Amino acid sequence: MDTIAADLAATLITHVNGIPPHKRLLIGIAGVPASGKSTFSLSLAAKLTESLTGAQHAAILVGLDGWHYSRKELDAMPDPKLAYDRRGAHWTFDGASYVSFIRSLREDITPRTPVITAPSFDHAVKDPTPGAVAIHPYHRIVIVEGLYTFLSIDPWVEAGKLLDERWFIHIDVLKAQDRLVKRHVITGVAKDMDEAMWRAQENDGPNGTFIIENMLEPTKVITSIDDPSLTLL
Repeated sequence: MDTIAADLAATLITHVNGIPPHKRLLIGIAGVPASGKSTFSLSLAAKLTESLTGAQHAAILVGLDGWHYSRKELDAMPDPKLAYDRRGAHWTFDGASYVSFIRSLREDITPRTPVITAPSFDHAVKDPTPGAVAIHPYHRIVIVEGLYTFLSIDPWVEAGKLLDERWFIHIDVLKAQDRLVKRHVITGVAKDMDEAMWRAQENDGPNGTFIIENMLEPTKVITSIDDPSLTLL
């Protein structure tokens, strides 16, 4: 995926150089679970950082996982067990807050533009970390990566329409499931293959189907390439 990332990074640089200096270029990258969107987004951000020069011309990557509801918020839901079992479904995210974040990035950059912050997700404590990512006025390119970056339903749809680019990482469903099962075991999300299969089929699979059926039309579809790191089992 590095070659694809390098080519698209060059395209984005040409694009941002062609828009007014008070505007940002916003790219949303989505895909079903285990499509490789996180790996691709990291590669894209790295290629942009290598190529961009000057303090007023930078790129930054933001992960949608930061908008997960906290465990405290899940505990307060009508069915906490269901909320934990389905953590990762769109309704276990703070969609309204995500929309507000994207809306703030669309504001013109002026001498008075404040630093905009975004949350990240701490996998060690399994909760978001508020204000962990700082988007400065010199961040002209902002990449937002995650499952639901451009859903077509409320409240998400407004954010999706505000993006300049909506890139979808395509992968065969069975290949994604195979990656997921291996990943869940490798990372300790599941204690064994049986639990990993259950999570892949009962949570990740339905989430992927939901994304495909409820996303805005992508501006670009990128075919996922096998990740050797997930062939260990």
